[in-house]
Amino acid sequence: MMQDRYLSLWLSLICMRGFIFVVFFFAILSSVPTVYAEPLWLTLPATPTLPAAKRSGTAPVNGVKIWYAEFGQGDPVVLLHGGLANANYWGDLVPVLAKSHQVIVMDSRGHGRSSRDGKPFGYDLMASDVLGLMDFLTIPKAAIIGWSDGAIVGLDIAIDHPDRITRLFAFAANSNPSGLKDTSQSPVFNRFIARAGREYEELSPTPDRYNSFLDEITKMWATQPDFTAKKLQAIKVPVWIVDGDHDEAIKRENTEFMAKEIPAAKLLIEPDVSHFSFLQNPQQFNSDALHFLKQAKGE
Repeated sequence: MMQDRYLSLWLSLICMRGFIFVVFFFAILSSVPTVYAEPLWLTLPATPTLPAAKRSGTAPVNGVKIWYAEFGQGDPVVLLHGGLANANYWGDLVPVLAKSHQVIVMDSRGHGRSSRDGKPFGYDLMASDVLGLMDFLTIPKAAIIGWSDGAIVGLDIAIDHPDRITRLFAFAANSNPSGLKDTSQSPVFNRFIARAGREYEELSPTPDRYNSFLDEITKMWATQPDFTAKKLQAIKVPVWIVDGDHDEAIKRENTEFMAKEIPAAKLLIEPDVSHFSFLQNPQQFNSDALHFLKQAKGE
């Protein structure tokens, strides 16, 4: 009988200790928040803010006023944003590059703080605006880092004005409209278009014209650019063709086509990001861009 009582007591203690352990274990689990992280390529992080500029203002170029800002000092590099966007989107990259370069950002005509006139939007015209701003700032030639429409403008300059560009980092460009995907069902791209509308209203000198502006840019996307293999083969400046591996707007085969046709071009596909790589993984994008510019100096 006494042995049975000791055995029963011992089993009870074991059960109690087990129960306390289970309670403690689940208490720890309940204190840890449940996080279901979206893949980076499905996110659209907030638009960054540009740091304080060394100089900023508007330049009279081709009949419009182009807003610009300058940072840092050294070899010049011009950053060109994508369609519907504005220069603020480079807010994470500028501080990194400005440590060793003169960095110039600008709002393309009709975008952000820049004005526009009655001329239809086109990449040749926007390329001319870039060169006009460079003339205004007395910059004879510069490296260009472009995103989407900005990368297309960079390619336009590399083809038609090779004396004004030292090298080109072209992220998420297409050579013609057939290189575009249908983004109408992309949640990320649709969120970007809605955000771009709000930013347009905040920044534009014509804040009530976003819908007509969107229509005109969409029309340009449907008809331009037209970079044939022959035109791409004529590019002589160093070029990196870059894109995200989950780009929702650009077909991979078109990216590879441009890298193949441009002499000595390098192809870089950034992992786990989309058309908005510089927002989704700025550390990766900034590192690639800085490496690109250091390579120009043979570092």
